[in-house]
Amino acid sequence: MIEFNRFVLSNGLRVLVHEDHTTPMAVVNVLYDVGARDEQPDKTGFAHLFEHLMFGGSGNIPDYDEPLQRAGGENNAYTTNDLTNYYCQLPVENMETAFWLESDRMLGLAFSKKSLEVQRKVVCEEFKEHYLNKPYGDIWHKMRELCYQVHPYRWMTIGKELSHVEKANIEDVKAFFYKHYRPINAILVVAGAVKVEQVKLLAEKWFGDIPSGEQYVRDLPAEPAQTGARHLDIYADVPANALIMAWHMDARLEPGYYAAELLTEILGDGGSSRLYQALVKERKILSALEVHHFGSSDKGLLAIESRLVNGVDHATAQAALEEELEKITREPVSATELQKVKNKTESMIVFEDMSLMNRASSLAHYELLGDAHLMNTELEKYRSITADDLLRESQKIFRKENSNTLYYHIRPTQHAE
Repeated sequence: MIEFNRFVLSNGLRVLVHEDHTTPMAVVNVLYDVGARDEQPDKTGFAHLFEHLMFGGSGNIPDYDEPLQRAGGENNAYTTNDLTNYYCQLPVENMETAFWLESDRMLGLAFSKKSLEVQRKVVCEEFKEHYLNKPYGDIWHKMRELCYQVHPYRWMTIGKELSHVEKANIEDVKAFFYKHYRPINAILVVAGAVKVEQVKLLAEKWFGDIPSGEQYVRDLPAEPAQTGARHLDIYADVPANALIMAWHMDARLEPGYYAAELLTEILGDGGSSRLYQALVKERKILSALEVHHFGSSDKGLLAIESRLVNGVDHATAQAALEEELEKITREPVSATELQKVKNKTESMIVFEDMSLMNRASSLAHYELLGDAHLMNTELEKYRSITADDLLRESQKIFRKENSNTLYYHIRPTQHAE
């Protein structure tokens, strides 16, 4: 049981405090309810750009990292399609430094043309290195466009096109900041060797006077149910042919989410998983395999990414893969197999909760989902899944008309004599 206290400042900033006096450290985590799904279709990549801009200097502090490092702290951040999270850890006696730093950049960034140019260049280089010039780097650019027709999950956090970030100007950036990075749209979690009253005083001192901003009301187009299988072929300079398939699944708070997560573990988590055993070890059709889902707040995707053994064609690999998937839609998993994956999931959750930083991040995430107390009920939801639940969910997910398939081909000219 992860215990915490919660209060809200007059400007709407939600504050959660988790006391753990077994450590001399404190974690200060600020989560903003903004991700790539909140961008305009012609101005994508902004949430990720802000992940960088937030370290490029705020109104009164030219460099975020230097004072934090002097206080013995470390920090990082990440952006997803659903949220942006900033977190730092430092000795508890220096905790106020983190409040000072985080509040100043929430109050307002420096918004200099120089900072924008520096961070834009960093993001553009990242786009080129990881998504344009890297083998298979565009897989999820293509797959998202294939799977989603109207929902903004159809582009990645890095952005739909490089040109969107390249053309971003100061006015665009300011508008995005003052729309989303406001106290009313943020969650502050403080964890470690702290006291609730101490955090209340610091939160009021450093964040209390920041204008709340307007409540952002998300009104995204719902993705219509997919009614027919979709297919795409791509030819590129890659070392091996690849087969990628994805199916729509329940959103993060919908009942089928937990069954879908256990299905990914059964099918593709490690060398003892069903698909690895059947298609990599026994039949030697695939040389590499990964099964995962995106944990999306809105309806997400369950995906299988694989590399084909040299000489195996895509149609053969897809038929073999679908043959194995058909088994899990036809017969319930055994009690032993189900218990094994539940045990593994429970171990993973318990292990993650051992980290103070993970606890702080999880509290922020569950608060964003609607109730931080959900963190303490997750394990029971996995425990309650039955073999029949998995059977029903697999039948719902792995329907032909719900499938999206990408054949990634070695460009023929690579082997021209």
